[in-house]
Amino acid sequence: MNKLVLGVMASGRGSNLQSILDAIEKGTVPARVSVVITDKPEAKALDRARAAGIPAVCVNRKEYDSRESFEHALIEVLRAHGVELVVLAGFMRILTSVFVQAFKHRILNIHPSILPSFTGADAHSLVLEYGAKVSGCTVHFVDEGMDTGPIILQATVPVMEDDDHDSLAARVLVEEHKIYPEAIRLYAEGRLTIEGRKVRIDRN
Repeated sequence: MNKLVLGVMASGRGSNLQSILDAIEKGTVPARVSVVITDKPEAKALDRARAAGIPAVCVNRKEYDSRESFEHALIEVLRAHGVELVVLAGFMRILTSVFVQAFKHRILNIHPSILPSFTGADAHSLVLEYGAKVSGCTVHFVDEGMDTGPIILQATVPVMEDDDHDSLAARVLVEEHKIYPEAIRLYAEGRLTIEGRKVRIDRN
């Protein structure tokens, strides 16, 4: 089986990037990461990529005068590295139709809540403020909306009475590191079919 070529985009520390790299190294995900892109030069994800011998590229948003020109630069880097599936791993920018249509149904994202609840930034604080008893994470295809694309996998965690932002985030992150590599594996093996809002998973 040919390995699926991934391009990972991140803005921060890259812990989900590392979980994907670890799964690939173990042989559980039939893919390879051909490039890691960040929008911030200080992002730790660049260091993780270099440590793994993967091309690390910063496309600094501040150097572009519009979202469209910024996204065209991202697209150019991804295509130059032969990327087949774009993996957003803590990439903290909303992508426009310019980018989404360039990789239609070929962009995955992980969000730290049970979608469609608590979309957008700082989901953990929203969960705690609302008094939710359960939280978790969601892997979904990306469309032009904010965290609105078809859902692939979800995992749940309990919200404890004494939770704060950091303790809840840490519990959710454990599950993120499990389901994101799994979703990529399912995509790589051709087991995902989008039917409207639903994603069918072939478990056979």
